[in-house]
Amino acid sequence: MSFPLDTKRLPPGAVLVVGAGLAGLYLALKLAPRPVFVLTSRRSTIGAASAWAQGGIAAALSPDDSPESHAADTIAAGDGLVDPAIAKILSEEGPARVHDLAEMGVPFDRDDQGRLYLSLEAAHSMPRVARVKGDTAGREIINIMVKKAQSSEHITGLIGWRAESLLTDGYGGIAGALARRDDGALLGIEADITVMATGGIGGLFSVTTNPRTARGDALGMAAVVGAKMRDMEFVQFHPTAIDVGRDPAPLATEALRGEGATLTNSDGVRFMHRYHEQGELAPRDDVARAIFAEIQAGRQPFLDCREAIGEHFDTEFPTVFESCMRAGIDPRTQLIPVSPAVHYHMGGLATNSVGQTNLDGLFAVGECSVTGVHGANRLASNSLLEAIVFGGRAAAHINNMEIAPKRATTIRSQPWLSMAKGVSEGLRRAMTDKCGVRRNAKDLNELISYIDSLINQVGRANPLVTSRIIASAALAREESRGGHFRDDFPDTKEQARSSYLTYDFLY
Repeated sequence: MSFPLDTKRLPPGAVLVVGAGLAGLYLALKLAPRPVFVLTSRRSTIGAASAWAQGGIAAALSPDDSPESHAADTIAAGDGLVDPAIAKILSEEGPARVHDLAEMGVPFDRDDQGRLYLSLEAAHSMPRVARVKGDTAGREIINIMVKKAQSSEHITGLIGWRAESLLTDGYGGIAGALARRDDGALLGIEADITVMATGGIGGLFSVTTNPRTARGDALGMAAVVGAKMRDMEFVQFHPTAIDVGRDPAPLATEALRGEGATLTNSDGVRFMHRYHEQGELAPRDDVARAIFAEIQAGRQPFLDCREAIGEHFDTEFPTVFESCMRAGIDPRTQLIPVSPAVHYHMGGLATNSVGQTNLDGLFAVGECSVTGVHGANRLASNSLLEAIVFGGRAAAHINNMEIAPKRATTIRSQPWLSMAKGVSEGLRRAMTDKCGVRRNAKDLNELISYIDSLINQVGRANPLVTSRIIASAALAREESRGGHFRDDFPDTKEQARSSYLTYDFLY
């Protein structure tokens, strides 16, 4: 079946932003007055993972805190792979960016004196997570960003389109993107600068807290044209997805444990101190593996919020409260069944501190990028901060650079119809079963062979390309570090090294 193809050339120096989460929208706003075109599906306001962030946004915002302390916690959580210079940028520029959001109208929770209310989350040495109406930070921030973008004269929305491949200029550079509408129509958009801001990869797994549409499409389309990928094996599993059979799984924010909620099993026994000295506030990967171990042992894990939160649950954590009540669970009086779920991808397109990839004309910000700030395991609530710090830095750099005109020489469509329901569901099950919380060479080799068979069957669809790179990187890292745990290599190597891959390296 063939589909109509139209082409559109953006004005000279204009920027094409692919994605409408926090990183993409913040960058778009900061690019003013440069013309910006934001490519997004109609589901963007509810399908952006930024909007689902519950805990809040971390920064050194209190007199007792410091950027140095925040950077140290970030580096410790990243298990040897955080770039200290990048962590310094994040922690030093973070407070000003949070205050910028407040000036834009984000209603952060405050005490009677007007000071920001800061909560404690796992692996932070002190309370530094700014919240909005308890657990609605992501949604409130995104709502304001969308309104700001809609009212900004320099921003044009290309709504109802999903990018499926990148246009190349014949000289190793990127000249825009090919987008597809739900009815199959194609639009080739030529742009001098293209920014990927498409979020994560949770939709590649059968149990995730991410939107199902977050399938790493940006990574796949960039990889096949030569983009360098970094640390693709590091997938963070949120330990406390609410285990009620929903897809995507609703999230029980880490802030609940920060407020004193405990983890127990079906025997009524608290178990975290058997796995980690920090108990419920251990790093996410340790908590996820502990919960997974309890599940494997036949002891269903539960989150007990009855004493720590109790009667205030509906006002302090309304999102979690609503998710529980919809599932027939009253968290004020009942235990919440939990299980690990894919929550965040530390890997992605390798960039420098201003979002540049190795391809001329291509930038990346947010979860689909890797600056070196998260390492092997993202520190809780650093993701929204990364989006605005490095989204802002990318915008400033683009506004100060000389932009050469780009003309597309190659337009290649994706095997759009090939990712049918059966193919997608098979891939998601295989990724969860063989590249999940615990990994080993046998499972990973079987997974790679399975993905290759799907590619031979349906073509180089973006989700398959991305999955192939994740599995290959996981197989190559013969150690356990951060979010990557190998049953057959449980120890951590003395020397910590990031992994870098290009798609052609795999074949």
